[in-house]
Amino acid sequence: MDAVKGEIISGADSESTKLYTDLKKQEEKERLSLKEYINRKTVTKSGLQKAVYSNIAKAEDVHNAVVNGAEGIGLFRTEFLYMDRNEAPGEDEQFEAYSTVAKAMGGKEVIIRTLDVGGDKNIDYLNIEKEDNPFMGLRAIRYCLKNRELFKIQLRALLRAACYGNIKIILPLVCTVDEVLQAKRILEECKAELYNSGVQYKDDIKLGIMIETPAAVLISDELANLVDFFSIGTNDLTGYTMAADRGNREVSYLYDSNNTAVLKAIELTIKNANAAKIPVGMCGEAAADPKMIPLLLKWGLDEFSVSTSRVLKTRKIICQSE
Repeated sequence: MDAVKGEIISGADSESTKLYTDLKKQEEKERLSLKEYINRKTVTKSGLQKAVYSNIAKAEDVHNAVVNGAEGIGLFRTEFLYMDRNEAPGEDEQFEAYSTVAKAMGGKEVIIRTLDVGGDKNIDYLNIEKEDNPFMGLRAIRYCLKNRELFKIQLRALLRAACYGNIKIILPLVCTVDEVLQAKRILEECKAELYNSGVQYKDDIKLGIMIETPAAVLISDELANLVDFFSIGTNDLTGYTMAADRGNREVSYLYDSNNTAVLKAIELTIKNANAAKIPVGMCGEAAADPKMIPLLLKWGLDEFSVSTSRVLKTRKIICQSE
């Protein structure tokens, strides 16, 4: 099975067998050579300090992030806590998951994304109405703002867990200034509720947003003045910018993060974050793209958040860049 090309070879001849045997040896050799980059600082040849973070989906995934020397968690996809069950996780259960990751990272930054459902992530018990075009419908921050009590349970858990590490909150699929202002008001309500209950929480928790839509890109200068950091989600940003579903083979040629339109969107976002003096990261697959990394360094991206298996390779590329 060739996982790189997405092919299964049946009845391989001796030539193909030798080819893949050699490729496997080469890959194992490269994997061993990457070990020297474990816990090494991510610094370019010219002395620019960057950071390579890991994306995780479950609390137990943090172990591999630590083993691979991730400098932080750039994206904790919390929707997986809500999946494969009959009811939403309670505040205490979520607190345990978030605080476990925070403790494991030992003070390193842990960016936790609030519930991102809808689109291709339908959870039956949340009773999300069937939509003709769910990717353009009630999903992510839109769903949370409409379902405030569910949202507040998660926010309270995050505020409590932040006492045990360097947790930051990030909002998905933001398109307007008002969405950020609404979320900030709800966050303050949660702080007041915890205070009145005598529960310990972190008052000065950092709040950021995902830049995943052309709308967010075009007002990123305004949004940068409202939040503490940006993270560019290139998977959705590419899809929305190119109006192409990455799962549709008929239009897959359009789904390309290296397309000029997507690159301009990324460059503008980084420029506006830098102008506002807030950190800007990237947590989409493009953050590990060898063709993309030199451009991201040139434009001033601060943090590259990639799948755990790509942490060391991404760090190596950055360290070998000017």
